[in-house]
Amino acid sequence: MEILRTPDQQFENLVDYPFEPNYADVLGLRMHYLDEGPTGALPVLLLHGEPAWSFLYRKMISVITSAGHRVIAPDLIGFGRSDKPTRTEDYTYKLHVDAVAALVDHLDLRGTTVFVQDWGGLIGLRVVAENEDRFARVAAGNTGLPTGDQPMTDAFMQWRQASQTMEVFDIGSIFRHSLKLGKSDEVIAGYEAPFPDERYKAGARAFPTLVPITPDDPASEANRKAWQVLMRWEKPFLTTFSDGDPITRGGDAVFHKLVPGTKGQPHVTIEGAGHFLQEDKGEELARIVVDFIESTR
Repeated sequence: MEILRTPDQQFENLVDYPFEPNYADVLGLRMHYLDEGPTGALPVLLLHGEPAWSFLYRKMISVITSAGHRVIAPDLIGFGRSDKPTRTEDYTYKLHVDAVAALVDHLDLRGTTVFVQDWGGLIGLRVVAENEDRFARVAAGNTGLPTGDQPMTDAFMQWRQASQTMEVFDIGSIFRHSLKLGKSDEVIAGYEAPFPDERYKAGARAFPTLVPITPDDPASEANRKAWQVLMRWEKPFLTTFSDGDPITRGGDAVFHKLVPGTKGQPHVTIEGAGHFLQEDKGEELARIVVDFIESTR
C-alpha cells in the first residue's frame, strides 16, 4: 500500500485554525486528531465527512472548550493530516469504522458525546453501536446510516455519479457550491490544504462508492446490526439537521421514528445552513451541542 502524507507547510497560516496536531498509530496508519480543552473533562468527539477534515470544526471547538469540555476532532484516514493511501481500492467502509474505533480505544474515551455529520455519521454511528459503553449521548446533523434497503435520494445518486466521472476532484468547487456562507478564498483554501494534487484525493473520490445503495453491499449487514442497537438506544440522541441540505433532507425523521433516545429531546432545524452546517452556522451549532450536554447530564 502506497501512502502519502501531506507536507506540513500546507497547513501553515490557515484561517482560524491555530490548533496543535496530535497523531496516533491506528491499523498501521498515522491518524491526526485535535485534542483541545481540559484533558480531565468528559470528551466531545467531532466526526467530519467528505471531503472535509477537522478544519470544518474550527468554529465549534472554542465554544465547546470554553464550556469546560474536552474536544477530540480527528481527520479520517485519507483526509486532513492523516495518512492517505493512494488507491481508491485501499479504502473500505470497515477501514474507516475500525480506524475511528481504534482512536477511541487508544485515547480511552469514556462518557463521550459524539457529534456526527455526513460520513461522520455513517462511521460514527457504527462506532457508537459497536462500543456502546464508551458513549453517553449522540448529536447528529445532516447524516444517516443507510443499509441499502431503502433508495437513496436523487441528490446523492447524482453526486455519486459525478464523483466518479469528474476528471479533477475539485475540493474547492465542492465547498463553494455546498456552503451557504463562508465562501471566502481563505476558507476555501483551508479545505483544499490537505490535497496538493490528485494523488492525495483517493479517499475523497472513494467515499461516495462506499455508501450502501443495495441490500447486498459489503457494509449493509453491519449497518443493520448497528440499527438494532440504535433501535434500543435510550441514551440522549439529538438531531440538528439544517434546512438547506438536499442530500440528507428528511433523515432526522428516521431517527425520531426509530431511536428511543430521541424522545423528548429539543431537536433543532438549523436555518440558513447547507450541507456543511458546521461552516455555515458553527457557533450556533456548538452552543446547541453544549446545551444538549448540560441538559442531559
